[in-house]
Amino acid sequence: MLHVATGQGSGSQFGTNNSNSPDPDAPARNTELNESHPGSVDKGFGTQTMERPRVKAKHKTQQLPPFHVILLNDDDHSFEYVMEMLRVLFGHPDEMGFCLAEQIDRTGRAIVLTTHREKAELKREQIHAYGSDLNVATCQGSMSAIIEAAE
Repeated sequence: MLHVATGQGSGSQFGTNNSNSPDPDAPARNTELNESHPGSVDKGFGTQTMERPRVKAKHKTQQLPPFHVILLNDDDHSFEYVMEMLRVLFGHPDEMGFCLAEQIDRTGRAIVLTTHREKAELKREQIHAYGSDLNVATCQGSMSAIIEAAE
């Protein structure tokens, strides 16, 4: 059975008191610092909130030094081979692959990626393992690549 409490005087049907005086049955709210727990504040709900001390970050993330992966020129590989390898291993679009192939042909080398040392070593090994150019009969194997510290 549900009992509805009615307030005295001009209260609502649900027992709320329209006056601005606090409910005498509600626990008193104490927002003062609780002396038994330094740094805590009693919110009046029977729980205490602890304030955390602010901690400054001790270590910043350190950037790894960059290394270039450099593809070297030879006469055993076609532009198509270079473009395909750069697309497969590095995700370079064909237009960029063609520009890099031209640069390698013209200057003897091109930077195909700049990254941290471990990834640069991996990419160099992938170039060395890519295989020979099937379009060139005299091709003896994969292209050559080196890594150098970026300055």
